[in-house]
Amino acid sequence: MKPFIPAKELKQQFGVYGHFYSVELPSQEIVECRSVLEIASHDITPSDHDELSSSQPDAIFIMMNPGSSKPLVEVNNHVRAKAIRKLKTSLVPTRPDTTQYQVMRLMHFLQWQHVRVLNLSDLRSPKSAEFIKMFERLEREDQFEAHSIFSDARTDERSLKLNHRRKTSLVLAWGISDKLSPLIERCVSKLPKKKKVMGLLEPNTHQKYRHPLPSLIKQQRQWVEQMLQQFDATS
Repeated sequence: MKPFIPAKELKQQFGVYGHFYSVELPSQEIVECRSVLEIASHDITPSDHDELSSSQPDAIFIMMNPGSSKPLVEVNNHVRAKAIRKLKTSLVPTRPDTTQYQVMRLMHFLQWQHVRVLNLSDLRSPKSAEFIKMFERLEREDQFEAHSIFSDARTDERSLKLNHRRKTSLVLAWGISDKLSPLIERCVSKLPKKKKVMGLLEPNTHQKYRHPLPSLIKQQRQWVEQMLQQFDATS
């Protein structure tokens, strides 16, 4: 089994840059979001971080939601819900969370330089149960589906971020909760049809891929190891 690289070492190798924004709903509620995360080796990160948006990543990960990662600088990107498609991406340095360190471990062993992380939903909420309640309420009460980059309202943005080049790996890692099924179905319907996907499919489930950060350290190491085995088998 590969060594478990500590976060301190990973931060010396990779930087993390995200696009954070706030959405005002018709009800005047404000929700905090993050649309994309770019994890890049310090060696290839441009001084203008926004250039990462047009770079070719080694892989695109799709996970549940942004979790607890936060910008390291003040961000003032505000948009009304109906104008969300007009919001331009501006990347800022970001404090990584433990899930992103798992991605970095995979990057280290596969010698990847750049990974793009998209999510089923942009809604920032560190607790899965709270996130699920939030997206269900916003879709039910506000008819706000544009919290997801896989909504019809964000087609242009999605086509830019979801790079369809053959050499870019597509890794699915959004977790196994049945309550995510509406978001998963929306996402899968927008993925390139002939693109081979990677990820640890939970046995006896439909489109439920294991999240990189299970609760036990042993299971976290197993996720990295099993993903490496999967890539090795397809190389």
